Amino acid sequence: MQQYIEFFSSHPMLSLAWLVIAGLLIFSWVKQRISSVAQVTPTELTLQVNRHDAVVVDIRAEADYAKGHITAAKHLTAADIAAEKLAGLENKKDAPIIVVCQAGASSQKVAANLAKQGFTKVSVLQGGMGSWTSANLPIVKAKK
Repeated sequence: MQQYIEFFSSHPMLSLAWLVIAGLLIFSWVKQRISSVAQVTPTELTLQVNRHDAVVVDIRAEADYAKGHITAAKHLTAADIAAEKLAGLENKKDAPIIVVCQAGASSQKVAANLAKQGFTKVSVLQGGMGSWTSANLPIVKAKK
């Protein structure tokens, strides 16, 4: 114990950095555990679409969506979802909805917004389209 105290007093900046990183890791872990939005892997997304008719909602920019998206994914912006302009999703409140963004970070907030609007089975693609393409899964490009 004495060695820890000596280390912390000798290296305050390093100790502070370690505590901040540890705190952020614990915070993100707790936030993920209490979140009403689940995360799914690319494999789980495929199973959800094939077995449970899940709806994939792509919230990336229009240009990114046109470059390549998951087959049958609906394109909606985060602003559309916040304004409840859901383009036909209203009748799918009990269907599995999987929100996809580029890296998996911005989809959390959008998915939480959908859950607040009454969608019961909302999840996000863990790692976003980056994880989908890394898994060498097929994408569809928009026709010009």
